[in-house]
Amino acid sequence: MSLLARRRRKAEINIVPLIDVLTILIFFFLVSMQFREMQTLNLTLPDVETAGKNDFASPMVIAIDNEENLYVNGTAASDEILGELVKIVSDQSTDITVLIKADEETPLNKVTFVMDTCRKVGLNKIRLQSR
Repeated sequence: MSLLARRRRKAEINIVPLIDVLTILIFFFLVSMQFREMQTLNLTLPDVETAGKNDFASPMVIAIDNEENLYVNGTAASDEILGELVKIVSDQSTDITVLIKADEETPLNKVTFVMDTCRKVGLNKIRLQSR
């Protein structure tokens, strides 16, 4: 046998199975995609004087119930007393974290009032607790 008589077959790539797999993948992604309409809400948000000054750990707890009553570490407080208590805490250390627990029916402007009161005296570590 001579070397010229034996020729190797050219390498082939069968494209048909690749096209089949690609078609199945495209079909899968089209079926699994979720087409949802984006909904927008017409909201008027309250003004926050100190927006963007949030750090984040929680010895002082401020709770707000659905009737907008304030409780500082379990003790009832008014808006004026809240300012005084927060000022006393900030005089000790501005590194204290404030945890705000608000009822789901509490208006947003009351929550932002509490956050602004804390930030005005230098307490910038504020967390909001939810369910």
